[in-house]
Amino acid sequence: MTEERYDLLVRGGTAVLPDVGAVRADIAARDGIIVAVGEDLSASRAEQVIDARDKLVLPGAIDSHFHLGIYRPHAEDTRSETASALVGGVTTVLSYFRTGSHYMNKTGPYREIFPEVLRLTAGNAHTDYGYHLAIMTREQLAEIPSLVKDLGVASFKFYMFYIGLNLAGDSTAASAYTMAEAYDLGHLYRLMEGVATVARESADAGRVSLSIHCETADIIRICVEEQRAAGANDLEAWSNARPAFSEAMAIAQATLLADRAGCPINVLHISSADALEAARAAAQRYPDLDLRLETTLHHLALTYDTAGDAHGKVNPPIRGAADVDAIWRAVRDGRVGTVASDHAACPEDLKEKDLWSAQPGFGGSALLYPVLVSEGFHKRHLPLARIAELAAGEPARRFGLATRKGAIAPRMDADLAILDPEREIKVAPELLLSAQTYTPFAGLLLRGWVSHTLLRGRVAYESGKVSGAATGQYLRRPLAAAA
Repeated sequence: MTEERYDLLVRGGTAVLPDVGAVRADIAARDGIIVAVGEDLSASRAEQVIDARDKLVLPGAIDSHFHLGIYRPHAEDTRSETASALVGGVTTVLSYFRTGSHYMNKTGPYREIFPEVLRLTAGNAHTDYGYHLAIMTREQLAEIPSLVKDLGVASFKFYMFYIGLNLAGDSTAASAYTMAEAYDLGHLYRLMEGVATVARESADAGRVSLSIHCETADIIRICVEEQRAAGANDLEAWSNARPAFSEAMAIAQATLLADRAGCPINVLHISSADALEAARAAAQRYPDLDLRLETTLHHLALTYDTAGDAHGKVNPPIRGAADVDAIWRAVRDGRVGTVASDHAACPEDLKEKDLWSAQPGFGGSALLYPVLVSEGFHKRHLPLARIAELAAGEPARRFGLATRKGAIAPRMDADLAILDPEREIKVAPELLLSAQTYTPFAGLLLRGWVSHTLLRGRVAYESGKVSGAATGQYLRRPLAAAA
């Protein structure tokens, strides 16, 4: 009888498996799919063997909050920033896209614009990828069913702080930026109704949801005026200018509307104890609401005292140490289900201004597993199984990828991150392989770095270098419906 052959065997590592945890296991793959997980699988059957002794083998991470093409040409940004993601053990990115200013600086129906986005991404991505789309106009509201059914988009977005973009009293500012007729709570409610309808119809195939950036524009306006008048110009001032209670207030509004509409929602980049309390109160008030929380690496690993100058400006802001501790507690106890990077590579020239005029955002995907292992596992004794859930398992379930992604198991894609848990290095920009020449994480000492990232059974990153061509594929979600 002919022995079963493998294209790849990852041998001798400590694999983090669903419903099992961290155990000694070999992992075999053929044609990009995991075909066996067990002890002492035969190396003689494999075309390629990777020695993972003394290393962890984690499911390839799904960075579910990413921004391709926000500040740089889309194809160019995709090439460099998905390469950077591989450094962090990321094998799938889910990127936000919207019409309006930045990105492509245009508006119109997604049936015309989104195929162009996909063309610019194809052949340039080093990871697999999908998109969340922000519904900005009335015309786009009507497209929601076809975006799900025909184009494989299973998640959408609304930016609550865009409601008040006319901070200086210019009534045209909001429409010039969003290129929308009326971007307000009424638009949000209609969007929730549209997503809820498709979510019910698609429930058997996978989750369809709406992600929300929760900050309150009117509160930001008066607090920005106050901080600028006081002459404040550091990251603590930015936190005070977009205070935590404005995040909590927006969560209260969004969850009330979502409950009325019956819309599954994801509250993005939780940054504060106030936001966590608002989400807790909403979950208690609306027990039938499908409400899920996300936080980011920078809200777990940095404070406004450690993140430097305007290079660390981001929305919502980096907060103080007490908020970091509160978010870690919520990560541990399960209130926060996913950790992402909110990666938005922002060129240096857009940061070389004072705090108030610098653009927000920065890259961080290259640190996804290093931060979770170093700050979570080593420093706070977070179980490895919980880390795998935060970075891979829950994002896969939340965003319609769980039939192929997010776990080490037979019949799943052979997406793997092999990590040396004892390797300790200070973060420096050159390690991250991003086009961004700085990082607010610079100098942070992290213990636990990825040595290999495998995408569908192929080594895509090894020992500090990207390996091979950009072979990332577009993921039509929910994957069960696409299949």
